[in-house]
Amino acid sequence: MAKQSSLHCSFCGRSRDEVKILIAGQEGHICENCVEHAQEIIAQELQVKQEQSSSQYTFSVKRPLEIMQFLDQYIIGQYEAKKVISVAVYNHFKRITQKVQDDIEIEKSNIVMVGETGTGKTLLAKTVARLLNVPFAIVDATVFTEAGYVGEDVESMLTRLLQSCNYDVTAAEKGIVYIDEIDKIARKGDNPSITRDVSGEGVQQGLLKMLEGTEVLVPPQGGRKHPEQKMIKINTSNILFICGGAFDGIDKVIARRINTNAIGFSVNKEQQELQKKNMLQFVNAQDLKGFGLIPELLGRLPVVTYLEPLDVATLRSILTEPKNSLVKQYTRLFDMEGIALKIDTDVLDFMVSKAMEFKLGARGLRSICEHVLTEAMFELPGTDAKEFHVTLPYAQAQFSKSKMGMLKVA
Repeated sequence: MAKQSSLHCSFCGRSRDEVKILIAGQEGHICENCVEHAQEIIAQELQVKQEQSSSQYTFSVKRPLEIMQFLDQYIIGQYEAKKVISVAVYNHFKRITQKVQDDIEIEKSNIVMVGETGTGKTLLAKTVARLLNVPFAIVDATVFTEAGYVGEDVESMLTRLLQSCNYDVTAAEKGIVYIDEIDKIARKGDNPSITRDVSGEGVQQGLLKMLEGTEVLVPPQGGRKHPEQKMIKINTSNILFICGGAFDGIDKVIARRINTNAIGFSVNKEQQELQKKNMLQFVNAQDLKGFGLIPELLGRLPVVTYLEPLDVATLRSILTEPKNSLVKQYTRLFDMEGIALKIDTDVLDFMVSKAMEFKLGARGLRSICEHVLTEAMFELPGTDAKEFHVTLPYAQAQFSKSKMGMLKVA
């Protein structure tokens, strides 16, 4: 009995008589009060660690005008697309942070962008994600197939979103997914076929519930699902989906709808020519349906915007004005070798004229810059050169020697 009464808690020092339960260990004891206290400490520590792990994704809701001003620093032109995306993103994150009142539930504003190649669709989505400091993933719609066929399931896009935020599910559920080349999963034809359209309409149907908002079981490492694999559950209700595509040939669908070939004395020919140059400004869901996107998918992409084709003035501005302009990037590359790069104005005009000739958009500008500067970037590192001056004859000579300069544009 003396031995029983001498037992006490090793943490708080209470004797056996002062507590209800005394749990024995190898070299000590612990009472129920200390167990409860320890449980509270563990819960607090776990909460702190969770907050710290997701602190890199703490975002503040920016007003549309602030989002627009930030986009202007990186993207030249495209006023309409930047305005639409600024409003849609602002409303989306207001929706996430709102307190539910009066049972009014705000629906998502998923976006679809239509624009020619190299006009800045991917750059717009990347820049918005950088401003809002949220997990962001770019996925290519061309690799997706219907479940059960060779290719990737649509759930794999959420795996990439998880990987971008180090598998922080809470942060991923407020992220942004940019689905590129959405036009490549268009329905191949209006007539039903005996063969399944597994990389077209089948993928569109697989995207429906994910875009609208549902709980999806995602394989952590991507790939195919199998029964023994552990899954991560993600709710897509607060994930903003931005879709982009060139939709090559949709201008013909738009032209049939708005009748650009009107004739008569009252027809404004100049206005008709301007409309034909930028037919995408009239794009709507009806045109996308005619191109091959199913109505159920378009209903989950309520915001439709377009990107204007790049003209000479816009391409010239892209070379020098944005924060990460091409001239600034190459100047930095030469600076790292201790060489000051100087490019004449007429060289920039030459690059723009070639980019317009090949119709490759802003990406074409980079290709032309590479062809002009590759020889210098190969020879100058390791030499005593302190300055490199690019003149028009030098640029023309280097470009004409390149494979791109040998091509003849039809």
